This record gives sequence, C-alpha cells and structure tokens, in this order.
Amino acid sequence: MVKIKILKETNDRLQLLMSETDRSFANALRRSLISDTPKMAIDSVRFQLGTKEQDDEIWETTGPLPDEMVAHRLAMVPIPTQHDRFHFQPECPNCSELVEDDRGCLECQMIYTCVVFGTEEGKWVTAGDMKYLGEESLEIPAEYKSIPLTKLMKGQMIEFYATAVMGRGRDHVKWSPVCGVSFIPRNVGVIKNKTRAKILWNMNLSITAKDFDKDSRLEDIDKVATLSLELHHVGEGTEESREFEDAIVLEEVPGEFILDFETDGSMTPRTAFEKASHELAERFGSLETDLAAAL
Repeated sequence: MVKIKILKETNDRLQLLMSETDRSFANALRRSLISDTPKMAIDSVRFQLGTKEQDDEIWETTGPLPDEMVAHRLAMVPIPTQHDRFHFQPECPNCSELVEDDRGCLECQMIYTCVVFGTEEGKWVTAGDMKYLGEESLEIPAEYKSIPLTKLMKGQMIEFYATAVMGRGRDHVKWSPVCGVSFIPRNVGVIKNKTRAKILWNMNLSITAKDFDKDSRLEDIDKVATLSLELHHVGEGTEESREFEDAIVLEEVPGEFILDFETDGSMTPRTAFEKASHELAERFGSLETDLAAAL
C-alpha cells in the first residue's frame, strides 16, 4: 500500500513524499493530475457586436485584439471549480438526454458576463471585470482578478457572455488544473570521504558537516535539495572536481519519490490531488474488471 506524507502545502502548491511505490505509479499519478482531474473552464464566448450610446457618446464594440484572441485568454482564466455542485454536461441529470447544442443548466454550466468601456488613457479589461450570473462565491478569485484580457481606448467597448463547463486536461489544456508537475526519487546525502568533503565546507555555503548525522548521512529533504545544488560547485567542469571526486554523494532511497505541483487557482492543490487519485483508482478498478471478464 502506497504511503503519502504531505511535506509542504500552500494555497496553490503541494509537495508530497510517496513511499512503498515505484516510478510507474508516481508517473501515473502525475499524468492523472494533468489529464484526468475534472475542472471548470470557459468553453464558449458570445461577443455582442454593434454600437451603444452612453453619456451622449457612441461606443463601438471594437478593440485592438481579435475576438478569437480574447476568447483564448478567457479559456485560461482560472474558474472556481466546485465538484459537488456541477456535472459534466453528458452526465448532467437535467441535460444528459438532450442533444449537445441544447445542453446547459445551473448544474452543468457557469455563465460570466462582462461590459467595459474604454477611456482616453486606455482601460485595461481584466478577469475581475467578469461577473458571475449567480452566487458571489463563484466569482473569479481575488488574486486572479488582475489577469489582463485586452485594453480599450475612448470610443471602444467590449461586451460578452462566457460559458464555462466541466472538462478534463486530456481534451484541452484549458481543463488542466495543474502546472509544473514533477516527481523525483528521494535522495539522501552521504559523506564518503570526510577529508575531501572539507573542500565543499570551506566554500562557506549553506550545508555544513554539522547537518550530517553520526553516520555521515543527511536525510532532511529540504537540506538534501540544497546540497544537490551546492554540489555543482565541486562537480564536473570545476577545478575542485579533480580533488573532490565523490567525497559526498547522493543516494536514492528505494521506493520513495517526491511529487511536487502547483494549481492554476481553480481549486486547492489538495482537491486536485484527491480528484486525481480517485480518477486513477477508478481507472485501475475498471481495468481489473475488464481483465477478469476477459480471462
């Protein structure tokens, strides 16, 4: 049974230590995070075209960017995803039996509207200008409201309705809630030659001999990460490498890996990990059932 320990957790980043596992499982989990985790993202945009009179002035729905480019930027805006409230449209209890063009209800789509007028000095249109037609809790998160969409000058305006639906990253990257997903084997630092190791200590870097235990081993994950960087000072291509050789080495811990990733803000990293694990478990369960039936 795979064991998981949380090493670091913030609002948008999660670092885990997985033990009693192998590379194939760690990679499967990485791929599930990227491709299988359900997420809401803007899938269609309806731009209102024409002119509008306001304050005795005529405003026209034109701007410096084509509608297609604005729509692409909208697709990448992190939409708050609440998995317990929204369904995939083909699985929606209200819309699943309808043809695709007729699908869309309060349980399988989110609609945002935006109306912005330009100014003499130029007005930035940002994700914060998008208003959700519903509960305030589903507005764009405050930390992402400054994402720029376009800039409007005097006489220019933009008006659109954007519809977000649930999807998966394997269908389009806009539905992938994570980025920078990586896993590496867990290493420990080992002093092989205390005399030659002094070459590194004499450089007055972060890691010193005092960080190693009585068995000349360094197991603290953060300090090992720092040590791996500092070893470049005595690595290949340096003058010191000739004498230092392998005075300190990094050794892999069998069956242990460090998984690290960030989210785009559409959900917490813990939620993304839980959903990815659930999707992966369901896939293996389905595979097991199919194999049993075939055999």
